Amino acid sequence: MVAHSRTNLILLAITYWLYFGQLGVLTPYLGIFLDGRGFSSADIGELWAVITLSRIVGPSLWASVADKTGKAVNVVRLGCLLSVLCFSTVFWVHSFWGLTLVFGLMMMFWTAVLPQLEVITIQSVKPTKISYGQIRLWGSIGFIVLTVSVGKALDIFTSEAPVYASLFVLTGLFIASLFIRQPEKVPSKEEETGTLWQIAKNRTFLLFLAAAALLQVSFGAYYGFFALYMRDLEYSGQQTGLLIAIGVVAEIGIFLVARRLISRFGVWQLLLACLVLTAMRWYALAAWAQFGMVVVVSQLIHALSFGLAHVTAMHFITHFFPARFQSRGQALYVSIAFGIGGALGNYVAGQLWDQGVHAYETFAFAAGAAFIGALCLIFCDRATINTTRPA
Repeated sequence: MVAHSRTNLILLAITYWLYFGQLGVLTPYLGIFLDGRGFSSADIGELWAVITLSRIVGPSLWASVADKTGKAVNVVRLGCLLSVLCFSTVFWVHSFWGLTLVFGLMMMFWTAVLPQLEVITIQSVKPTKISYGQIRLWGSIGFIVLTVSVGKALDIFTSEAPVYASLFVLTGLFIASLFIRQPEKVPSKEEETGTLWQIAKNRTFLLFLAAAALLQVSFGAYYGFFALYMRDLEYSGQQTGLLIAIGVVAEIGIFLVARRLISRFGVWQLLLACLVLTAMRWYALAAWAQFGMVVVVSQLIHALSFGLAHVTAMHFITHFFPARFQSRGQALYVSIAFGIGGALGNYVAGQLWDQGVHAYETFAFAAGAAFIGALCLIFCDRATINTTRPA
């Protein structure tokens, strides 16, 4: 089986299904799981912040190994295996620092997976008529299926349901990773000159990273407390799962048309629109989440907040970094945006939330962070960001 074959592309789609399905289990419901174990909102925010910090060091460490060895697929497999082994200890650990260590280590190993998977997928689809978005959308489908399923499970079982589901999905992910194939590396003259830091210190790239990090800061309230917020507003677990699923369904639609949107409007314009509308989304949740239709509309904007923002970022990074720096370029993006940005957002959200008393202030802060991110893009060089070849 070759990397560009239909079979391998299907296996990559399955891997995305399981990877983002795991996020659909843990990200919305980790707060409920921790709340069930007796932790306060400040504890939850701090734990989220600490485990997210592992995304600062982890991606660059693993990507360096992948780029230097040329064996990104082996890094994916090792990361999946260690994630399963580490996560399995959650059933015996109950203290705050014990769980922080377990989730932190799991996240450290977990960060080995996505940057390499993105590089393998982008390289695998290049000679085919299949776009990156058509493979990536299966991750969103997995997210929907497992988010709704675990939301329903929470109505039937205990708050421990998410961790049982996570262990099952992580095991499946490791098995799937054993079968995927990586394209052979093609030497290129552009690889002979320059260093990663010479490329990364570009002013426009730094502003792009700042905007991406602020977008993830804004997601802290959503990732840490959306499910608890909905519960406090008397939405059922199943309704919460369906609301999250609505956002991901919209995200799938965006993945199908993202290539055409990039060709027509350009990366800079689309990223700016994503950040501005995300700011509006969070403020709507802050002020009017008691109205079901407002929450539905805000969830539809998830197509832009996450889906389109992600595809355009992947497009920019793929064309900004030369081939030998692809894994490390992806890792730098993950480390700064999801590591530093995510950790800061989770920490601040946890400090503001106060058992839901300051829900308005928490989501208003998120709106402000996204808006400042949009301002960062204003000072970018549009020509540098608006590459012309859709990924």
